[in-house]
Amino acid sequence: MPDVLHAIRDAASTLPHLAGWITLAWLLYLVPLCTWIILQKREPVATLSWLLSLALLPYVGYLVYFLLGPQRIKRHQLRRTRAREGVESYEVFAPADGNSAELPMLAQKTTGLPPSTATSVQQLVDGCATYKAILDAIAAAENHIHLEYYIFNGDRTGQRILEALAVKAREGVKVRLLLDAVGSNRLKTRALRALIDAGGEHAWFHPTRFRPFTRPWLNLRTHRKIVVVDGRIAFTGGINVTDDEDESLCDDAFRDLHLRLEGEIVRSIQQVFVEDWVYATGQQRKDFQGTRLWSASDANVRGGIAVQALVSGPDSAWEPIHRTKVAAIHEARQRVWLVTPYFVPGEAARMALTSAALGGLDVRLVVPKTSDSRLATLAARSYFDELLAAGVKVYEYGPRMMHSKALLCDDTLAIIGSANFDHRSFRLNFEISMMFRDRGVAGTLGQWMEGEIAASEPVRLQRDRALWRHRLPEALARLMSPLL
Repeated sequence: MPDVLHAIRDAASTLPHLAGWITLAWLLYLVPLCTWIILQKREPVATLSWLLSLALLPYVGYLVYFLLGPQRIKRHQLRRTRAREGVESYEVFAPADGNSAELPMLAQKTTGLPPSTATSVQQLVDGCATYKAILDAIAAAENHIHLEYYIFNGDRTGQRILEALAVKAREGVKVRLLLDAVGSNRLKTRALRALIDAGGEHAWFHPTRFRPFTRPWLNLRTHRKIVVVDGRIAFTGGINVTDDEDESLCDDAFRDLHLRLEGEIVRSIQQVFVEDWVYATGQQRKDFQGTRLWSASDANVRGGIAVQALVSGPDSAWEPIHRTKVAAIHEARQRVWLVTPYFVPGEAARMALTSAALGGLDVRLVVPKTSDSRLATLAARSYFDELLAAGVKVYEYGPRMMHSKALLCDDTLAIIGSANFDHRSFRLNFEISMMFRDRGVAGTLGQWMEGEIAASEPVRLQRDRALWRHRLPEALARLMSPLL
């Protein structure tokens, strides 16, 4: 091998102006690509990181950028017009405590979805109760069942739901199943055969197949969990379809929250599914003929629970869920309680939490003691010293994996959904969360959070932690925060 390398070096040394040609090739590769990245006007730190990577890894860096670099999606025209038919109305509502309507206005401006109401909201804890409620709703379906999931496995839990869907499809109920191609890659096509043979439809969100000269959507996933039955009942939250989230089947199942909703808000959740289905399949609104997307019985009935759907994804530059959560924290006057499995905040979110604590608010953060990602766990812990110094109370939940995603501000505002408190959820994934301005919903969430905090271990400020075991690994993991 050394002889071969010496021969290559000797041959290269005989070529005239080799260094000049290499430099020219490097500049021809670097200048246009760097110009393109700079013109995207992203955060300076992220831009400089990409520029440095591309410069130090000629051509290989471009391949990494091609696969994982920042991307934006232009949705079909249906996203802005026909697909939102029926939800154009906007009515500013003010909560009973007299706070401003800034948050609902902000949410609508960034998502296009108006404030709404619910006649019924049920907070479901863990998978066993959630799957039972979903199966009950499926069994009672008469017109259609729409499902969208990040993870849908072909295990016992997945098979139960697929079998229930196939039964309804054979009865003439329209079943549409949209699955993320990466998150649900363990689900084999043969597991869907019974549903397809019964007349059900399924589609993959951002398939991973390679197409020449086309950037793959490998890094952009739908992280949403949506079930809509007859345009009347909707489910959403943090629970995927997998045995890993069913505590009756798995002793160390994820600890999680989900929602069952009825009322006007179902229209907004249905809207999100329709947009995603049309985007993934290329179908049009006319392909939903025969499907009663909106329930006539609920369309004209305003419920007593103020709620608004928050959606975000790489197709929006506004980062709606990120922006709304930060605004909600700034609006809080007594407390800010946050539960998240992955805590990798940006500067704005970190400043909001520490400012609230420094201002005397009761700020608490609950994260898993050990998540399913060692890198994410280390990255989260790299922020603890700053949070604790500001007065934030940090708790680590164990031994089960805390997978819930919820924010509680004061006694009136609650946000529950699929979005983690990290860069990926705020910028890369397609997410959905529900924002409630309701004392009853907030009170129920607060009681649940108190129980989780009581079962968690408080984190103490330790200034003498070992360099090689703790501080350095956490600092290195933090460098990877934008990619987590």
